[in-house]
Amino acid sequence: MDLAPLDRLLLDHRIKGIPGGTAPFPPSAIGTKRWNVLREDMTLPVAVLKDSALTHNGAWMRRFLDASGAAIAPHGKTTMSPQLFSRQLADGAWAMTLATIQQVQVARDFGVGRIVLANQLVGRRAIRYIVDELKRDPDFDFYCLIDSTANVAALAGAAREAKLGRPLQVLLEGGYPGGRTGCRDLAAALDVTRAVKEAGPVLALRGVEGFEGLFHGATAEETAGQVARFLDFLVAIAVEASHEDLFAPGPLILSAGGSAFYDLVAKRFGDAGIDREIMVLIRSGCYLTHDSVLYREAFADLVARSRELAALGPGLLPALEVWAYVQSRPEPGKVLLTMGKRDVSYDELPVPLSWCRPGDARPRAIGDGHVVAGLNDQHCHVSVPAGSPLRVGDLVGFGVSHPCLTFDKWPVLYVVDDDYTVVDAVRTFF
Repeated sequence: MDLAPLDRLLLDHRIKGIPGGTAPFPPSAIGTKRWNVLREDMTLPVAVLKDSALTHNGAWMRRFLDASGAAIAPHGKTTMSPQLFSRQLADGAWAMTLATIQQVQVARDFGVGRIVLANQLVGRRAIRYIVDELKRDPDFDFYCLIDSTANVAALAGAAREAKLGRPLQVLLEGGYPGGRTGCRDLAAALDVTRAVKEAGPVLALRGVEGFEGLFHGATAEETAGQVARFLDFLVAIAVEASHEDLFAPGPLILSAGGSAFYDLVAKRFGDAGIDREIMVLIRSGCYLTHDSVLYREAFADLVARSRELAALGPGLLPALEVWAYVQSRPEPGKVLLTMGKRDVSYDELPVPLSWCRPGDARPRAIGDGHVVAGLNDQHCHVSVPAGSPLRVGDLVGFGVSHPCLTFDKWPVLYVVDDDYTVVDAVRTFF
């Protein structure tokens, strides 16, 4: 990847976290400033990524992939950061997964060479962009999803009109009733795969895909059962399509696995029982930063049902935090902080993790009884116990839930060492 263009996007005090009066500077120079969050060198709120946790999580995922035999195409929608894409590819990611054409355009601008569009490619301008990129760069390796014969016809027509010269690679998407996109039954799936075969050589069916992350049963065991049945359905599609010789040459890609069930995906797809080379491709986007609520709980469930993962060493660590000031303590049991819905995800409320008083060198655990009770646009309501030490001017660090919806609120996040000194600035493109 080529990250040099990032230095042309200068940072200044219009970016959250950067002190007023700071002259514009390239992102790569931020480490020379030696800004420290706890020393109040930056304005708050500020979103930080702990470098040691990022490194730990990348290494843990490499061990998981080695043990399971799967490959990974991390979902870039989580961070939309070329710097973090580069980090994941350097860690051995096979490709980057993306969800929209805008996201693909960003990735291509910074040199990502292999992309899985985990969505249907629809719309004249979107299809034209992909076809043009495939013509312009013969090394660009691109895959998208299909779940209808109408989409097959549109893609085939565009590829023929452009005289693409090589097949547009597609993955059949399986779905389920009440879910998102994807063929709902085997008959519909085979109709679409046969249409792709008939559209050859301008289209090539490379595999089968689905997304299992929206299943939610009454218990963890019930949810795992729902996921298992869905994975069986995807394998059944692949088996029948293989029997009919509908797949193009090359490894057959079986792909699923968001950030909650990739252990089940690796096991089931690894035992698909299809007599050809299989690539099992998971697509977790949140493993790199992890979080303090949603995916922390999902990871605990993952380890509980796949106990062999304990051999991989300590599990994923939350790398993403948002720091804010206590700005008011208007009631004995309540404090208000300088952070709100404009700064942090709120489908699940953030959790207070640590605090420090100006002048402290290191943060302290915040203690039980400190609970986020609500968020406004720029205010965080925290219920506190009677003995809470918090007072106006103190700094509080929050863990987040669902990192995707925190990243999209920050044009820049700051990578910090374990002392909260800023060592890098990570740009996002939402």
